[in-house]
Amino acid sequence: MAAKHDKVIITAALAGAATMKHQNPNVPYTRDEFVAEAVKCYEAGASIVHIHARDPETGLPTADLDILGAIVEGIRNETPLIINLSTAIGIGATKEQRISVVEAFKPEMASLNTNSMNFAVGDWKEHKVLYEIIFENTFDMLVNYAKTMRECGTKPELEIYDMGGLYNVLFVRHQGIFEEPLHFQFVWGVLGGMPFSPRNFSLFLDTIPEDATWSTCGVGPAQFMGAMYAAPIGGHIRVGLEDNIWVSKGKLAEGSWEQVKKAVKIAKLADREVATPDEAREMLNLKKL
Repeated sequence: MAAKHDKVIITAALAGAATMKHQNPNVPYTRDEFVAEAVKCYEAGASIVHIHARDPETGLPTADLDILGAIVEGIRNETPLIINLSTAIGIGATKEQRISVVEAFKPEMASLNTNSMNFAVGDWKEHKVLYEIIFENTFDMLVNYAKTMRECGTKPELEIYDMGGLYNVLFVRHQGIFEEPLHFQFVWGVLGGMPFSPRNFSLFLDTIPEDATWSTCGVGPAQFMGAMYAAPIGGHIRVGLEDNIWVSKGKLAEGSWEQVKKAVKIAKLADREVATPDEAREMLNLKKL
């Protein structure tokens, strides 16, 4: 079993690469929308914001560093939140573009995807795939991205979609490329990855190093299923419109901040307090700003 903490760290993933305004009008596209949403998430109880930049005109994910830089600067100026940048960015981003966000901004945290996989959107009633890509994350990318993050003082958030990704991390870990202890994000419900279940959760927890920290996120209903499972056993929680457009069944979230408020309630029901950004920095052993 991995390390436990008394306080819960809540991350808000504000937009992602796929969720659009026609699905939920509160998905941020512009710099001002991102900053305003981050402020609301901080006020609601988040310590971390996870960011994929969007083209403000089309809403599509973008690798434009000027657009991302304006968002990062705005959030840093308005809040003490920990910035966690995506190295996935979106469909079509090159390997060089994906790691450039770390090289350019040296954030406190960044996502590090751990294995190549089928990544799909499906019709769960008809059990048909509607859209799919091969999400490329080779061993070479895992190692070189990790080395770049270490050079930049950026803590990798190791994204775990299935056991293969977890074992990949444990294999390359012996190269000394990660700052220890490791921090994992368990991602539930992606078509091509593992679904949420207590059994699958236990597999992850029984396999990661004892001193590791971990958080849970999930697509759609798996978001709060994972949160409710994690809160009583010492885990951390990620919510946000990147993963789930709802705050409860049939009710669209008014923003990622509303999901943060629900995560706070879940933490308190488990008799755990919510970490401030500075407490989260200490718990995750992040670099000093």
